[in-house]
Amino acid sequence: MWQTDSLWFEVSIVSITIALGHILLGHFEERTPKSRKLLKYIMTLVIVVGLSYYLGRTFALSFFALWFIPVFYIHGILLPKKGINGWTGEPKSKYYEFRKWDKNIFKE
Repeated sequence: MWQTDSLWFEVSIVSITIALGHILLGHFEERTPKSRKLLKYIMTLVIVVGLSYYLGRTFALSFFALWFIPVFYIHGILLPKKGINGWTGEPKSKYYEFRKWDKNIFKE
């Protein structure tokens, strides 16, 4: 019943990873347009599935895993150096300044 020899396995790995990322770290992307988030998901899916189809699952998932190195660096080293909590993104004013976002989120 449970077989992993199809490309749906890669689709599920990427989808679960993106979903968990948005659940746990989505507050870091609160001002990012939804279209950009959707494009990021679709492009990641296309790249991983394409690599898996042409170069094999091991290569594709290894390539996908390498994308976590910048995430760990940013959240574990870079943000704390700037005085920002790498897990909560607080203080928000420093994080917004780091991202070059407008700090006044309630203006019209």
